[in-house]
Amino acid sequence: MSITLTEKAAARVQAFVAKRACLGLRVAVKTSGCSGMAYALEYADVVNEGDQLFESRGVTLLVDAKSMPYLIGIELDFVREGLNEGFKFNNPNAKTQCGCGESFTV
Repeated sequence: MSITLTEKAAARVQAFVAKRACLGLRVAVKTSGCSGMAYALEYADVVNEGDQLFESRGVTLLVDAKSMPYLIGIELDFVREGLNEGFKFNNPNAKTQCGCGESFTV
């Protein structure tokens, strides 16, 4: 399994990556939020030891070994709902998600 982006998410990430001139997007999880784990996105300037690289719609995605079990099969989307817009994580591993959508449990 891999990490994938929808067409909308890929277009958004490509614009950010081009503007920043970096390698790609690092996708990770961290202990946080009301459900226990939260998603983290940041620019990736280097490949760290243990990183797994994925390519989706022309975007390089990097995932560290610790985060990988929680992110296998995840799809990252970019959505606009009313006046709000942002990335949405479609995670088949998540059993529950908090009401605000910022954290999850596996």
